[in-house]
Amino acid sequence: MPAIDKEQITGLVLAGGRGSRMGGVDKGLQNFRGMPLAMHALLRLQPQVGETLLNANRNIAAYESMGVPVWPDAVPDYPGPLAGFLAGLERCETPFLVVVPCDSPLFPEDLVERLAEAFTDEGIEIAVAATREGDALQAQPVFCMMRAGLMESLVRFVHSGQRKIDRWTAGHATRLVAFENAEAFANANTMDELQQLQRP
Repeated sequence: MPAIDKEQITGLVLAGGRGSRMGGVDKGLQNFRGMPLAMHALLRLQPQVGETLLNANRNIAAYESMGVPVWPDAVPDYPGPLAGFLAGLERCETPFLVVVPCDSPLFPEDLVERLAEAFTDEGIEIAVAATREGDALQAQPVFCMMRAGLMESLVRFVHSGQRKIDRWTAGHATRLVAFENAEAFANANTMDELQQLQRP
């Protein structure tokens, strides 16, 4: 039996960024192997969770055509991924929310199952994917799973003007979950990186 039934988990794809390192384009709509990046992320996430949502701030109709509810940031002016986390938590009707970015289309197909295992320890509030870099574990903070009850904490944090994911997670019982294949978390921040990811 899995640690947590996937019906207890809502998945959120973050596609709400400015895309500034791509020249301001809407990153989630960029073509990757014949489909928008965000659609790849959705299709990879959907089998792993019970419900899926999208966070986007532009071209809402294009995202809505992907067939899941689309919610903009809960806070104006593109304050970063935590605003997307918050939008997801505000709409989450399950005990857990798992978040992935739209620009890493090859993330592990057992991501959610592995993150969920951390919650067999009832004290854990957030599980964050991590990759090995030498002897160290490098957190991949936009790949994380959290208890839905953290919404009030995140509201306070974001409204105090804070933006850093790791600073928020540091205030909670957080576990890093190690994944061996760092390449699965490769992301496309620039057009060059997107071209590199396209290669088979």
